[in-house]
Amino acid sequence: MKRRRLSNAELNEAARHYDGPYKPYDLIKELCVAIAVVASLALLFTIFFSSPDDRPSTIAQWSRQMPVDFVTTAVSELDGTSATAGYGPPYNHNGDGQQIAFIHLQKWLGVSHPINTAQDFVLTPLASIPFDPALRKATAAYQAASAKTQAAWTTDYTNALAKATVGPGGAVVVSGSFGPVPTMMNGLLGLAQSGGLDGDLLTSNQFYQTDYTKPLLFMADGGLLAARAQSQHLLGEQWGMMNETGSYPGQVWLWLYTFWYQIAPFNTSVNADALVMAIMGVMSLGLILIPFIPGVRDIPRWVPIYRYIWRDYYRDQGLR
Repeated sequence: MKRRRLSNAELNEAARHYDGPYKPYDLIKELCVAIAVVASLALLFTIFFSSPDDRPSTIAQWSRQMPVDFVTTAVSELDGTSATAGYGPPYNHNGDGQQIAFIHLQKWLGVSHPINTAQDFVLTPLASIPFDPALRKATAAYQAASAKTQAAWTTDYTNALAKATVGPGGAVVVSGSFGPVPTMMNGLLGLAQSGGLDGDLLTSNQFYQTDYTKPLLFMADGGLLAARAQSQHLLGEQWGMMNETGSYPGQVWLWLYTFWYQIAPFNTSVNADALVMAIMGVMSLGLILIPFIPGVRDIPRWVPIYRYIWRDYYRDQGLR
């Protein structure tokens, strides 16, 4: 005998009557227990599965641990040969930045965060050091010299730093025609090791100092961040470009972005960021426009998986 299917009205009417037993229910108690269980699980997962919260790198740390590298980087900032000095927009006009064919993205957007590496990273911090007549005299002598003379001093000093050793006063080099550059670099090194340079590079007109662009660029021009990345396995040899500290995997949803950086020609292109951004933009646009793309939008009609998922509904409604 075929069973008659109850209507919604009959089901609602049947649900109005209940003749079974009743028991007291403490909603507040259940809420407290649920919160305690979830909080305990969250705490345990944080302890056993979270990535370590390491201390941030600072210029003071860099200058103490790697004084020769710090001084070498500071000289490159002074003479304009560092990566930041020649980067281009948004920091300066010394390069065109990344591009795609005739599309010069960075150049068109222009300089929004102007940085003069010699002034911002070296000369201005040196001017903030008080009660040091020798340092002021050396800085004035450097600024009064011609560009050719300045380049000769910094080039000779950079070459000497390649064979420098670490002494009580910082970088120890053989004598040469360095002009006032060693005095300036020793003063900057002392300022950095005291922690004063970190503060100088964070100075802005804002009440809260949250713009870390300058100290990060300065450190990125040196070897500190690369050395730290290598020690924490962040060079892309284990988990690719999306891993966190150590051997912890990072954001898995970034795999599609980071995948392109692992293959040619992106892994060797100087315009990799712009190219990957363009590819992901086209793919994202295609995803958005799926309802309007002929053929792609008809795939559910060719492969009606939804009918299998909702097969009970289609069977009850007599649909095929």
